[in-house]
Amino acid sequence: MKQWTIDETQINERIDKMIVLLHGDTSRTHVQKWIQDGLVTVNEQAIKANYKVQQGDVIGVMEPELASTEVKAENIPLDVVYEDADLIVVNKPRGMVVHPAPGHSSGTLVNALLYHCTDLSGINDEVRPGIVHRIDKDTTGLIVAAKNDHAHEHLSKQLMNKTTKRQYKAIVHGVLSHKKGTIDAPIGRDLKDRQKMAVTDRNSKQAVTHFTLEETFRAFSYVTCELETGRTHQIRVHFQYIEHPLAGDPKYGYKKTLPIAGQALHAETLGFVHPRTNEELLFTAPVPEDMETLLQDLRKQD
Repeated sequence: MKQWTIDETQINERIDKMIVLLHGDTSRTHVQKWIQDGLVTVNEQAIKANYKVQQGDVIGVMEPELASTEVKAENIPLDVVYEDADLIVVNKPRGMVVHPAPGHSSGTLVNALLYHCTDLSGINDEVRPGIVHRIDKDTTGLIVAAKNDHAHEHLSKQLMNKTTKRQYKAIVHGVLSHKKGTIDAPIGRDLKDRQKMAVTDRNSKQAVTHFTLEETFRAFSYVTCELETGRTHQIRVHFQYIEHPLAGDPKYGYKKTLPIAGQALHAETLGFVHPRTNEELLFTAPVPEDMETLLQDLRKQD
């Protein structure tokens, strides 16, 4: 069950609207159905959709999971960078969702992995088997999945202890004034837009992104980003926060069309200790063709 406690800044909002704001990954229609089905409580009591929240209220949501029968193996090509009996590293293409969710029950990385692999870790659930970490739908690059629970636990612990190496390449608007820098700003759900994250002190978690300037153009910069934490949309939110949003990112940047179908962000490097052999592994994947084309176009303009 997911739970939230209402503070003084959130009072007198309808319960269904408040859950949409807090949850971030569902619609008001879904929430109203949960309320009707008795899956939503306030202070452990069932309520109606028009209930207005009060300070100190504890909202509980027993969110229904997707049925396991909805997640089917699909013969989707995968760019496999590495694979053994314990794990698989894939170079995810732009446009592929990592795991099934409302509105994306097929065509995901999980659907492809279920077809490709004979087994995946069951630590999460039937909807997210083997998934240790995620990258956004329109972010390309490296992601590791676990084939058994031992590998899953080992890799998850490395992520928690911040010992994995995760570097991204990004093209951002504007010319950065520093060769190196660190963005240390907490990230939480944007209460004005349930589909976005934001730098905020309310209901947020620490988020740290280190960056190195690789190349500058007339109106853009090419950077390497290294994650110390792994918050949702972290790089996209952090660069919006310092007023250098990612190219091709209409959610956090500008709506101006660029020759790229999504944010110019690529998970280029992934490093971790193998959960069985204790060998240090490091993988790299070149930036995708559309991002490389954009870089070439920017260089010609200078």
